[in-house]
Amino acid sequence: MISRKRSTTLSAGLLAGLCLAASAPGIPATAASYPVKRAALTRSPLYTSGRLPAARCPEKPVTPGSVASAKRYVLPLLDCLGASWKTQLAKAHIRFSEPGVQFITRPGRVCGHSWPKNAQGLYCPSQRRIVIMLDKHLTRQAEDLFLMDVIAHEYGHHVQNLSGIEAAFNGLAYGGKPEYYEQYRRLELQAECFAGAFIGSVWDSLDRTSDDWDYLLEATRESGDERTKVRDHGKGRTIANWLSRGFKAAGPGACNTWGAGSAMVASAPA
Repeated sequence: MISRKRSTTLSAGLLAGLCLAASAPGIPATAASYPVKRAALTRSPLYTSGRLPAARCPEKPVTPGSVASAKRYVLPLLDCLGASWKTQLAKAHIRFSEPGVQFITRPGRVCGHSWPKNAQGLYCPSQRRIVIMLDKHLTRQAEDLFLMDVIAHEYGHHVQNLSGIEAAFNGLAYGGKPEYYEQYRRLELQAECFAGAFIGSVWDSLDRTSDDWDYLLEATRESGDERTKVRDHGKGRTIANWLSRGFKAAGPGACNTWGAGSAMVASAPA
């Protein structure tokens, strides 16, 4: 789950996405080997599938504060994400299916759960469904890259689900909450890296400048676990690092968070 709070000097709203994974367990009788050695996580065929296709994905004009305009922006973006990841998963010999998509404008019960505080996007693995809350916090910043990042991140969770990464994560046992939260951060940071990979792959087709990308990175650095009580998403700088890694590589090969050292998935001090 990504419950990232982007309330910064650059961005007044809250931008967050979540994946409804298993909740933090108590200490099990038998802990998993640590660090993670499960092949579905550390040696996914996605990591050797190369760069995402250099596709065109021009952005639709969006009016800040307009839900209808934001939807017109998001729907073609989802088509681009589907086309790119379908091609990529095929290279990794992984079957593709499109996610369901739902838009809401206020919190409620979604996928059997109450809408999490500060969330702008959510992925329901059991239903393979992306839910986006197009409220004032998100729509008034929709002309920036924040909306693209939120959508691409949630699609990243769908890719994790299709490729077996989500199931492998849920099958891990843990030696306690600190270990659980570290591995949970790996799940979230990987989805953010996948988002960066997609944005990097379509960058030349966007009417953007390097300032737009730098703006997103700076806002991301000022977010993260520093602003929450739960250490399950990483420091803002950690999140920005994985977003940048994906962008530069334009492919999932840069996104093996499961094989990274603890420092690369670090959270803020409790």
